[in-house]
Amino acid sequence: MTDDPKTLVSTEWLANHLSDPDLRVLDASWYLPDMGRDGRAEYDRGHIPGARFFDIDEISDTRSALPHMAPPVEKFMSRMRAMGVGDGHQVVVYDGHGIFSAARVWWLFRLMGKTDVAVLDGGYPKWIAEGRPTEDLPPVLKERHITVQRQAHMVRDVTQVAAASKLGDHTILDARGPGRFKGEEPEPREGMRAGHIPGSTNVHYATLLNEDGTMKSPEALRTQFEVAGADLTKPVITTCGSGVTAAIISLALARIGHDNNSLYDGSWAEWGKFDQLAVETG
Repeated sequence: MTDDPKTLVSTEWLANHLSDPDLRVLDASWYLPDMGRDGRAEYDRGHIPGARFFDIDEISDTRSALPHMAPPVEKFMSRMRAMGVGDGHQVVVYDGHGIFSAARVWWLFRLMGKTDVAVLDGGYPKWIAEGRPTEDLPPVLKERHITVQRQAHMVRDVTQVAAASKLGDHTILDARGPGRFKGEEPEPREGMRAGHIPGSTNVHYATLLNEDGTMKSPEALRTQFEVAGADLTKPVITTCGSGVTAAIISLALARIGHDNNSLYDGSWAEWGKFDQLAVETG
């Protein structure tokens, strides 16, 4: 693969840069309830040397009833400052799945105007499989100044997505599995209707990844989008269950140079809850 410190870097790249003073590594492991895993507990047992733990549920807009919505700018800044992540840093985000929740944090940094951030290709499983070093001690943190400029065009709310669905002027890509997209499988969250946003296209996030959890090549990603029937000539809105795996599509789009895209933060956790919003199945 081609390393790109603004999208995706290999384990080899990270190993070569691990001692760089301007590098910050974040463990953003997060799992769905039915996965039976605890990201924080796994981080405490072992992580890439120097990694800080990024808690997706805590570094969020906790005033919202929806899960892990993007945090207010002030909260993001205060949490990053305290974690010693700031201006001039190259950030690398990984998770314990391969590429899963790390993409969400990559997107969050970009939402906040920070572009020197990449996802670790293959994540912690690949790092471990290659016998690379780990530690179980928390890093020594020193506060670092950070400036943030929120990029409002990178996120969409329910009203904007409803308009896009009605007008058909955006391509809406849903990262959930085909069963949930078609409404054939129950949603993992209670009270959710089954199905998808009218006019949306299913691009299951797993189809963008190789079996070892790494992301497919840009050429293979383009092919995958074509196979799914995704019209990339329009602006894209990515969506999923709660705004996590949607970011994997956002990352894949960045890898192929498609920058005109945004993420529906409420995703199905919001859309599936309100009866006044239309739902398609099949």
